[in-house]
Amino acid sequence: MIAGSSVTGSAKPALLELVGVSKRFGRAPQETLAVRDLDIAIQPGEFVTLIGPSGCGKSTLFNMIAGLLPPDAQGTILFGGEPQGDGKLLGKVSFMPQKDLLFPWRTVLDNATLALEIEGLPRRAARQRAEALFPEFGLQGFERHYPHQLSGGMRQRVALMRTFLFERDLILLDEPFGALDALTRAIMQRWLLDIWARHRRTVLFITHDIDEAIFLGDRVLVMTARPGTITLDERIDLPRPRDPAVITSEPFMGIKRRLLAILEQESLKSFAVARP
Repeated sequence: MIAGSSVTGSAKPALLELVGVSKRFGRAPQETLAVRDLDIAIQPGEFVTLIGPSGCGKSTLFNMIAGLLPPDAQGTILFGGEPQGDGKLLGKVSFMPQKDLLFPWRTVLDNATLALEIEGLPRRAARQRAEALFPEFGLQGFERHYPHQLSGGMRQRVALMRTFLFERDLILLDEPFGALDALTRAIMQRWLLDIWARHRRTVLFITHDIDEAIFLGDRVLVMTARPGTITLDERIDLPRPRDPAVITSEPFMGIKRRLLAILEQESLKSFAVARP
């Protein structure tokens, strides 16, 4: 692995650590090795972004961290230094997929409280906890609206609020802004950083957008073509809070050039693998 920085040697225990994690699907001769020998360590409170060529195994990685897929036997996923298995991570991770997955028949408030209700919190208590966050998430006054009455950016804020209300140590965000227009996406990025700065949750964020990965992250992890592994761990030494103007700065552009060179190389490999 090419490392812009490494956190595994830190005295502070990693919140999440993957050691030699691989995942295969199917059986020989139809077996597919999706990810191979993944080594990742994420510290409490970090915002880590993940990029890689299409089909490199990013979603497979997220599903394993979320406890939805078991890694192959030789790999280990540790949470707070303790090995995980048999779905144990499901109780420690909140996961927001690419689509907002709001139920159209539930109001914004009732969509936001869904995870809390499933956990067994009484509906009234769940609503009180959610209502306190509506101003912070820019949704005050929309509690009784339905999803079809909201813009794309507002729907994503509802989904993110539901994810934050599900109070877990690690938040997995799988391209939450991918379907938004460029202006809304930029606004949502700054808004998310504000929310993260106030709550300091640990975030692992998948994106296909290199600018987004750099702007949001403390570190950017770059995956190789399938079978995916981490080829670069780049620390983003840009000041926080991040000013939007930073994306045109020379330090930002220098990081972007390095990431683009590696990502282009890996993307070309993935095209070569895909050829018949």
